[in-house]
Amino acid sequence: MNHPRAQRGFTLVELLVVIAIIGVLVGLLLPAVQAAREAARRMQCSNNVKQLGLALHNYHSAYKQIPTQMGGTDRLGAAKADDDTNRRRLSFLVGLTPFFEQQALWEQISNPSLETTDGSTPSGTGGKWHPMGPSGFKLTYVPWSTEIGSLRCPSDPFTGLPAGGRTNYAANIGDGIDRVSFGGMNEIGVFHSSSGGTHTTAQGWMITRAKAANRGFFWPRKKKTAFRDVLDGLANTIAMGEIPTCGQIRQVKGTIVRSITGGAEGLKSNPKSTVDATRDPARPQFLKQSGLTLYEGSFARGTRWADGRASTTSFQTILPPNSPNALSGNAMANAVLVSAGSYHQGGAHVLMGDGAVKFVTDSIEAGDGNHRAPERDGGEGVRAGMESPYGLWGALGTRASRETPEGEI
Repeated sequence: MNHPRAQRGFTLVELLVVIAIIGVLVGLLLPAVQAAREAARRMQCSNNVKQLGLALHNYHSAYKQIPTQMGGTDRLGAAKADDDTNRRRLSFLVGLTPFFEQQALWEQISNPSLETTDGSTPSGTGGKWHPMGPSGFKLTYVPWSTEIGSLRCPSDPFTGLPAGGRTNYAANIGDGIDRVSFGGMNEIGVFHSSSGGTHTTAQGWMITRAKAANRGFFWPRKKKTAFRDVLDGLANTIAMGEIPTCGQIRQVKGTIVRSITGGAEGLKSNPKSTVDATRDPARPQFLKQSGLTLYEGSFARGTRWADGRASTTSFQTILPPNSPNALSGNAMANAVLVSAGSYHQGGAHVLMGDGAVKFVTDSIEAGDGNHRAPERDGGEGVRAGMESPYGLWGALGTRASRETPEGEI
């Protein structure tokens, strides 16, 4: 009589070995999966920047100029400056909206409106919002609170408050520090030291001062700048790039220190040392835990896509990507230092003026970070039209300093 063979199972040792092998394989696989996901996010971000580049060129083709950073309606004669006008504080992204598939949003912006985010009555005169909307921080105005997917980097983890509509893409305003936050012009577009006023007579000294420091692809509040003004060549000049939005975690690259110790003079004369002093010595990627005044609510980094102030939608090519950010005062300070950056590993995307997208690493050659920034009457070795003291990074940020970078970045 034949008896069936007994079924042999796994021994405990064999089972443990199999589990250990599976654990090792999962351990090896997870980093690869994470790397693949980040590669996909980085590619999507690059595509977003490319689309903004196409929008910029289509805008220039239509209007023979680039959109104004800090443009819009001026406050002269307005009953309510913040509600009836935007005080020439809109970002360049507002003008680009119809050119990157946001035509419906543009129509909301360019026409009068009664709609609010909370169902209240608009605070503009006559109970309505006027064409081109109110100031960019008025988040009851629906367009300014709209989150636009193509303005967000998928690697940036932060959403929601304190933001209205966030943006990870900002304008390059060059390698100057003095008066670049408002281009040396007031809220009606006149060269004047009172950036928020309505003085109609230009100040000669401010014209000279503004021309010396505003050297970027975008010149805030300048009514007309075109590709022809980029004398260094579009392929050699950064138009816009990535910025990390504020996550309220005191991270150096996404947080702005306001009213910094050293003030305007410290930022202009020793940029790197002045902002590096805000770092936590034990954790240099984070800010000190006390003794600093921060912008982590209104006007925080990247939290208002429609607000053209430097703290929100601009960067300079002075310190490498992911460096600290600081203001000498408030969001309209006379001296600002804001850096490009991202939540990608090791750098950030930039858009060149010719539409090419590049990834710039944190280690890009950036010259002497403690050289005084270009300005009028800056002392020995500082003059209008000088070569950027901030190396390759600074040279790529200037539009007309006759610098031709060698090789690829």
